[in-house]
Amino acid sequence: MTASKALALIGIGTISGFFSGLFGIGGGLIIVPALVVLLKLDHKRAVATSLLAILPAVTVSMIAYAAQGSIYWGVGVLLAIGAVVGAQAGAWLLRRISRRVAQWIFVGFVVVMVIQMLIVIPNREAVFVLDWLNGAGLLALGLVAGALSSLLGIGGGGVAVPIMMVWFGLGDLAAKGAALVMMLPGVASGLYSNLRRHMVNLRAGLIIGLGAVITGPLGAWVAHLITAQLASWLFAAFLAFIGISMAREALRPVTVDQPGQR
Repeated sequence: MTASKALALIGIGTISGFFSGLFGIGGGLIIVPALVVLLKLDHKRAVATSLLAILPAVTVSMIAYAAQGSIYWGVGVLLAIGAVVGAQAGAWLLRRISRRVAQWIFVGFVVVMVIQMLIVIPNREAVFVLDWLNGAGLLALGLVAGALSSLLGIGGGGVAVPIMMVWFGLGDLAAKGAALVMMLPGVASGLYSNLRRHMVNLRAGLIIGLGAVITGPLGAWVAHLITAQLASWLFAAFLAFIGISMAREALRPVTVDQPGQR
């Protein structure tokens, strides 16, 4: 690896780490394309390598939110349980349904969430009651987020955060903190599996992860610094970017060697 590529990967890490802290996401949508372009990795190997880079970013961002008292641990744990099960369900569905159909369903979800997030003003002072009904809803949300993560290769935070804000009434900071808790076991499990299969480019993943560790806490600090309304608008813009990217991918011609797509 040349010095210029290493510097570029550090730059990718700093960007993805900042967004991880700011939005409560993993950053795979930034890391995976960068690995494909810079290192010419195939998509599966790029996704596997991104998990190594995402793990430190999610960890330090979660610690930063915890230090600010912005994590409802019960919410995060319930989401994580659902996501672990959902990830297995998504892997099963990937072999049985059209990935393109799943992509368009997700684009529709993004449109609805963006509209609602532009209207709803999050309340950071709201008191969330974790009763049996909300608990069941969070398990279901984790299940859906985990399934979409396996189906579409996206981080569960992009699904879970807006729903927690709009439908469950959590403040933006609490929703992002819980999403980071949710992602940690799934990322760790996926990384372990891919390490055993020798799918991970260790050097690239560690370089990106180093950059992410530096800026993850910075993103979390900015998230706590800005207003809830601005944070909601920024997340809506982020969702719109994901939706447009997903729609562009769904419109590409399907190749015969892509499993799960018809």
